[in-house]
Amino acid sequence: MAATYYLLPSPKTFSPLLRNPLSIPSGHVSLLGSLDYPFHCSSRRGNSVEANCNAKKKNPWLDPFDDGEDPEMEYGSLFADGKQEEDPRPPDDPDNPYGFLKFPSGYAVEIASLALKVRGDVRRCCCVISGGVYENLLFFPAIQLIKDRYPGVQIDVVASERGKQTYELNKNVRWANAYDPDDEFPEPAEYTDMVGVLKNRYYDMVLSTKLAGLGHAAFLFMTTARDRVSYIYPNVNAAGAGLLLSDTFVPDSLNLSDGGYNMYHQMVDWLGRPFREVPRQPVPPLRVSISRKLKEVVEAKYEKAGAKKGKYVVIHGIKSDSKASMQSRGDPDSLLPIEVWAEIADAIRDVTPLFVIPHEKERENVEEIFSEDASVVFITTPGQLAALINDSAGVIATNTAAVQLANARQKPCIALFCSEEKGNKFVPQAKEKKCIIISSKTGKLIDIDVEAVKNAVQTFNLSPALV
Repeated sequence: MAATYYLLPSPKTFSPLLRNPLSIPSGHVSLLGSLDYPFHCSSRRGNSVEANCNAKKKNPWLDPFDDGEDPEMEYGSLFADGKQEEDPRPPDDPDNPYGFLKFPSGYAVEIASLALKVRGDVRRCCCVISGGVYENLLFFPAIQLIKDRYPGVQIDVVASERGKQTYELNKNVRWANAYDPDDEFPEPAEYTDMVGVLKNRYYDMVLSTKLAGLGHAAFLFMTTARDRVSYIYPNVNAAGAGLLLSDTFVPDSLNLSDGGYNMYHQMVDWLGRPFREVPRQPVPPLRVSISRKLKEVVEAKYEKAGAKKGKYVVIHGIKSDSKASMQSRGDPDSLLPIEVWAEIADAIRDVTPLFVIPHEKERENVEEIFSEDASVVFITTPGQLAALINDSAGVIATNTAAVQLANARQKPCIALFCSEEKGNKFVPQAKEKKCIIISSKTGKLIDIDVEAVKNAVQTFNLSPALV
């Protein structure tokens, strides 16, 4: 069988048009290239193209084609700009046989303002706070910021059992629920119960300081809140979390507490962001409120220990295995043995050194090493510690919650840190806060210069504060 051959023409015989490659604009080479993060902005509004490209999108996981809010949208008189107003409520009816006329949550939506959805009003907010006493205490400025930014908002908190005790000092919090968000394997009954509790409160916004993966993001998603905002893992563990959250923050490290006093700066910056006619909300300083009953209980304690109001110095940070030491997760080396504290207390003359112990078993050690007549008080809650500091002449402490409480009550303080870097992170602007920072030169707190501490203690001896 004869084979058939086909003769191909020489390349020189092709048309010049076909020999030249097609010049395709680079923007149309790949459709998938336009979906890479960060997403390319496109707009048909002429001059607003550049503004939309520079604006941060709400969440690129949710809609890659969302260019953000239309800057030319006019809302009219119904959707007034500015901050939200206090939540109106129907008047009480004393003639009602069933009591006062109060609508349960979620059943009186018609009394909410029409601009609630468009303006982004927040009537109910839930904060899920990771960590212990120290981390919850440093979240107080954020809570005050929410209260100032959204007038009339009701703020609830979900925290660990130790963290919940902190909100005895915060009058802006309506309810505080004890549920540990850091528990990796929670009991199914507790998990589902907490989801039901949060869902039935109809929150407008849920904030979380726990680093979220897909699991924690699903927990926040099931609250059905309109805005679900959380920190996420800075690695692959965050995969999928952005799909269930409205906005996310990526911390610098896996331990959020490494940021010190400003550990929540990303979330605080987002909460105080300017919006239409509302300017940027300034971040308030850390402040705590102490009830009269709490002051009376603590006063009876320190008077029983032999101290007088305004005539004692609080010593906090004795090394112990108790959970009531109130350390920060960002500074594990923040406790000193009683031998070092006894040497420091010997330099105190005009005021009484009052040792705060986190467990009763430490009382014997203090009396044995320092003195049998030593003033010792057993304090485990941040509320009682704040009341104790409030009636004192000052505080000498390592990096525990006592340092932040002294700053919150504007008391003079001597703070001992394992390094200068830690001191600057946890107590920024120390001079304005009447705080003297003494740091170790070796990076270990046990090697701190005791003589430098003794010299700093003379400030209490020269001018004891009278309350």
